[in-house]
Amino acid sequence: MGCLGNLLWLCLGGWSLGLSWLLAGVLWCITIVGIPIGLQCFKFAGLALFPFGKEVVYGGGAVSFLCNLVWLIVSGLPLALVSVGTGLLYCITIVGIPFGIQCFKLAQLALMPFGARVE
Repeated sequence: MGCLGNLLWLCLGGWSLGLSWLLAGVLWCITIVGIPIGLQCFKFAGLALFPFGKEVVYGGGAVSFLCNLVWLIVSGLPLALVSVGTGLLYCITIVGIPFGIQCFKLAQLALMPFGARVE
């Protein structure tokens, strides 16, 4: 299911979520201070393009918490809202529910990306 799911995901609109993470990464990398945040965005753009068969594990400490607060104010809410909206559209049909679940996974990641690992 992982390979087929990723192929269908990419063809049915997953590319737009991956592109949004990529755009956020480029915007963060314009500033020198934001380069670590931009690199994190690039990692999660790969997850947004091919989410099936991958799990996100959350952890981290005080530095991750502070980075998540800055991220949430600047970029996290728009990415999360796009992912939730897309997930709700996918969940309208029974066939789209697995794709909607992946969108909700990406929405949670958009709110708290620092301290998260993709396995």
